[in-house]
Amino acid sequence: MSEPFVQMTIRYHEETKHHFDRYARSLESLDWNTQPNPFRFYEGANVVRLSFVEKDPEAAYMDLYERMRNPVRNFSLQNLSLFLQLTLGISAWKSIPGTRWALRMNPSSGNLHPTEGYVILSEEAGCGPGIYHYNPYLHALECRADLPVELAGQMRTYLRSGGFLFALTSIFWREAWKYGERAFRYCNHDMGHAIASASFAANLLGWKVSYLSGVSDEDIERLLGFHKTHWIDHEEEHPEVLCYVHPYGDGEAPNHLPGSLITKISGLSFHGNPNRLSGDHVNWEIIPEVTKAARKAVTEEEKIPYSDKPFMDKQKSGLTAARIIRQRRSALAFDGVTSISNDQFLTMLDKTLPRKDCAPFDFELGPVHVHLLLFVHRVTGLAPGLYLFIRDEGDFELLKSSSQSDFLWKRINANLPLYLLREGLLMREATAVSCHQDIAGDGCFSLGMIAKFRPVIDKAPFLYRHLFWETGMIGQVLYLEAEAHGVRSTGIGCFFDDPVHQVMGLQDNTFQSLYHFTVGGPMEDARLQTWPPYSHLKEKMTDQRQVSKFDLP
Repeated sequence: MSEPFVQMTIRYHEETKHHFDRYARSLESLDWNTQPNPFRFYEGANVVRLSFVEKDPEAAYMDLYERMRNPVRNFSLQNLSLFLQLTLGISAWKSIPGTRWALRMNPSSGNLHPTEGYVILSEEAGCGPGIYHYNPYLHALECRADLPVELAGQMRTYLRSGGFLFALTSIFWREAWKYGERAFRYCNHDMGHAIASASFAANLLGWKVSYLSGVSDEDIERLLGFHKTHWIDHEEEHPEVLCYVHPYGDGEAPNHLPGSLITKISGLSFHGNPNRLSGDHVNWEIIPEVTKAARKAVTEEEKIPYSDKPFMDKQKSGLTAARIIRQRRSALAFDGVTSISNDQFLTMLDKTLPRKDCAPFDFELGPVHVHLLLFVHRVTGLAPGLYLFIRDEGDFELLKSSSQSDFLWKRINANLPLYLLREGLLMREATAVSCHQDIAGDGCFSLGMIAKFRPVIDKAPFLYRHLFWETGMIGQVLYLEAEAHGVRSTGIGCFFDDPVHQVMGLQDNTFQSLYHFTVGGPMEDARLQTWPPYSHLKEKMTDQRQVSKFDLP
C-alpha cells in the first residue's frame, strides 16, 4: 500500500482528536432541519414482509458465546427473519412529549445508525434467490436484484453447505450530521457492534458468521449493485464487510468469492432508488479522503489460532440469551453508588478474550490489537485505581516499555492478564478525559480501548477500520455482559485523545486510544415512555414511499 495512504490515515486520526482546548471539527450547532432519516428505503423495489417469531430460542446466557450448544436451524425465511431482527432490528421505541425515536438491537453512536445490512440468497427460502436490503423499519427485505437459476446454482456449489452471504455498509453522513469529521471513527465503532451482533444472533440459531476477508471493497460494491445505484450526494453507502452465514461445524468457510461469480452478479439489473435522507448536507472533505486512503483491496488475511481456554466462570443468568440481546440499552446516567463484585468484573473482562469456536471473536477479524485501560471505581474486593487488561500478552513488554516508568505492574489474577498500574480514586480523572462526562466517573468502572496503532497502519491503511471494528466488538460484549449482571453500560466516543495517552504515559502513536466505555448502575429518566418495537406497523401499515423522518411515529 502506498505511503501517501498511510500518511493520510494518520493525518485523519491526528486531526480528529479532541483536546482540552479544542474539539475535532463539527458544526457549532445542529441543523435539525437536515437531521438524517434513520431508515434507508429503496423506493420502487419489491418488498418481502418478514414474519415475527412467536417465541425466541430458549438458549441460556452462555449460549451467546459457546458454539455447539445450540441446535442448527434450517435457512427458512422465518429463521432468517429472526437473525436479522436480533442483529439489526428495532428493540423498542422511546418517546417524550413531541417526539419519538427507535432503538435498535445493534448499538450506535448517538443512536444515528449509519449501518445497513444486505443478504444474498442463493437458496429458495420463502423468497426467490436474490440480493436484498434489510429494512428494519418495515422488518422486510427489499429486492435489489433477482439471481437467475444458473447463477444461484453456481453460488450454492461454491459455498457448499448452504447458508447465505451477509453484507454490512456505512452511511457516513448519518454520523457526520452531528459529529462532523470524527464521524468516520464512529461509523467504524458501529460496524464492530454490528459484526458482534450478527455473530451472537447467528449462534442462537446454530449458525456461524465467517468473514470473507479476501473480498475487496470494490467487490462488495459490485455484488450489491452500488456501481449501478443513483446515490444522492453525501448519502452514498460505503462497503465494509462481506460475511458467509452457514451452519456451525460444516467445515472451514471460504474467505473469498471467485472473480467470475462477482462479475456475473455485478452485471444483473438492480432495482430501487435510495430514499433521500436529508434536505441538505455539509461536506467534511477529510472523510472522503480517509475513506479513499483506508479502502481495502483483495488481501490474504492472517488466520489466528485462538486459544481454547475455558471461560473463567460459567455463571447462570435469569435471562435467556435472546432476552439479553433485546433489552440491551445504552445508559444515559449512572447513580454513582452501585457496585459489582470482583468476580463479576473479572467475568466481564474474560468474555472479551478471543477463543476458538466462541462468538463473537471467531469471526476471525485478525490478530488481537486492542487492550483495556481501566479506571476502577466501585468493584467490591478490588482496590480502586488504574489497571491494564492485556488481551494479547505478546504485547506485554511493548506496553510496559511505552508506559509510565513508575507503574506497579502487579498481576491481579493468575488466570487473567489484568495488571494494577496504580491505586487511587480516579473518578475525576476518568470523567475529565471522557469529555467531562459524569457517566465515566459515576459507574463501577470505565475504560479506554488502547490499540496497537502505527505498526498496524504501516502494514495496510485499511486496518485502521479494523482497529475500530475490534473496539466495537469488545463494546458489544460489554453491553451484553452488563445486562446479564444486572447493570448497564454505554460506549463513549467523545474523549480527549492525548490526555488519555498521558495518563498511561504514551509518548508516540505506537498505541492510541480509540473508544471509551463505562459500566454502572443506571438512572432511568422518568420522562421517557417505552413502546413495543413494531407497534408502528400495527398502528399504520406504512407504504415505504410515505415514510420520512417527519412522519415516523
